[in-house]
Amino acid sequence: MLGQKLGRTVPRRSNDYETFAPSTLRQASLTPNMSAQRITVYGLSSRQWSQIFAAWGGWLMDGYTTIAYALVAVTISKIFFPNGAGLLGLIATFGGFAVEALARPFGSLVAGNFLGDKIGRKAMLTLTILGFSIFAASKGLLPTYAQVGVLSPLLLYIVLFIEGMFAGAEYGGGTALSMESVPAEKRGFIGAFVQSGFGTGYFIIAFVFAGLSSYFGPTGFAQLGWRILFFTTIIPGLLTLIIRLASYESPVFENMKSKQELARTPVMKLFGDSPSRVVYTLLITTGLLYINTATFSFYPAIMESRFSATLVGELVGIINLVSLFGIWFGGYISNTIGGRRRPMFLYALLFLITILPFTYFGYHGNSGLSATLFSAQAFVEAMIFATLPSFLAETFSKKYRATAIGFTYNGGAIVGGFAVSIIYATSVFTGLLGSWLLNLFIANVVMLVGIALSKETYVAGKDTIEA
Repeated sequence: MLGQKLGRTVPRRSNDYETFAPSTLRQASLTPNMSAQRITVYGLSSRQWSQIFAAWGGWLMDGYTTIAYALVAVTISKIFFPNGAGLLGLIATFGGFAVEALARPFGSLVAGNFLGDKIGRKAMLTLTILGFSIFAASKGLLPTYAQVGVLSPLLLYIVLFIEGMFAGAEYGGGTALSMESVPAEKRGFIGAFVQSGFGTGYFIIAFVFAGLSSYFGPTGFAQLGWRILFFTTIIPGLLTLIIRLASYESPVFENMKSKQELARTPVMKLFGDSPSRVVYTLLITTGLLYINTATFSFYPAIMESRFSATLVGELVGIINLVSLFGIWFGGYISNTIGGRRRPMFLYALLFLITILPFTYFGYHGNSGLSATLFSAQAFVEAMIFATLPSFLAETFSKKYRATAIGFTYNGGAIVGGFAVSIIYATSVFTGLLGSWLLNLFIANVVMLVGIALSKETYVAGKDTIEA
């Protein structure tokens, strides 16, 4: 009995972590100094919440930096590229998402293989957030096209690529750390909460953008405001670093390390053991992240053609606030529906059905109607993300979990990173709205195929997280 091992009696009360945690999590989480890890919030101890917030902070940072770039894309397309480039300059600017996306799976493989699955989830996340923060903020220091010519966009792409490598390591390490630290029956909602960090970051940066736009005005923002916006990305990065330094290592990893079960080359074992799982999950993440870029990262550009920058900042802030409730609601409802795969499929089907009305009328509506319909669309889309962290964590073995989650999630982001550029490019043939609708529909079908081919990862009473 665990209490005998600790030299004291551990009461089996309903508010003790021992009553619902797997054996490995119990042994790694309880120490003589921590007694029985009494519940604080949602049946989880402060130790567990530190691990959850360590992962959540990385997603907040990702949402903050990603949308900071999306919000200023129209502005900097005339700064990093020739002023007369027009549509080509805009396509090339949004192509920065693709550059960063290409780097993400590479970063997740390298960091996951050499750090996350061999040294530890926490150690990996502490290093990656440092690099992520520094390079995200450094975009504000870059010279303009008028100053250095073609070197300007080249430097922008280099910084985005390096930033993408560090960002790519975040999802695998953070998801593994948080999902391995909580029991299976809590994992659906906690995974949704961790994923909601992206929307939280989006919500904050939207109002920072609105404030800076209002303060500087169009001319001042084009000269200096966009640089300050990028500089502010260092703040969520430093806060996340502090949280991670105070958090704990995953109990599953600690147990695996103590038993000398660490894989020598996690990345090779991943592709040797789970090739079909890699393919199915890549279909899911490719479709979902393509949709995500074609909505959340595209909303600002769509609305900036009709509304002021300050109003756009406020509107996208509202849209993302609504999306937070969407992902939390999706996590909550998944507990009622049961499983991870089934609710994800139902949410994706609902999004498919609503693509036409939400996109068409949101595109043509006034500010109020656009914000309402895009918020509804964001709500449904966010629901799809709710069970993704727990689904990915339970799909892959603990021996290469950080590597696998990072690669399959960020591998899907490669195609997704091109979404806005593809929409603009194909709009020459179908019109912007037609191109937008077609791209959303195709991406949704790809995602549904991936979900249909996958297997359920969770059954009540069983837990595969230690496998």
